[in-house]
Amino acid sequence: MEAPLLVIVDAANVVGSVPDGWWRDRSGAAERLRDRLVAYAEGGLPGREGPVEVVLVVEGAARGVASVPGVRVESASGSGDDRMVELVAEFADRERLVVTADRELRRRVAELGAEVAGPRTVRNV
Repeated sequence: MEAPLLVIVDAANVVGSVPDGWWRDRSGAAERLRDRLVAYAEGGLPGREGPVEVVLVVEGAARGVASVPGVRVESASGSGDDRMVELVAEFADRERLVVTADRELRRRVAELGAEVAGPRTVRNV
């Protein structure tokens, strides 16, 4: 059986895409995003049936956010962008989708064969 779509979410970029006060509690904002992503693990993304494997990459003040069933949280020891590129390379044998609006990150992961989508893909649960 083929592995499900691997969805790698840029927490800082997706959280930062809406000016809702996230900067006052970066960890809490990442946890709220993580909790919204659980629905995608089973149900899939718009235009993509589930289940999908969801990995949320956090960095900085959001490090330490725990994984929950359906969403694995990766705390980047350095740059979150570098960790996402590493994950894309590590799972080169799978279909991968990186959710971010960061142009440089989009370029880097596309060069490795990953698809890219913007934050709205996972903002509307």
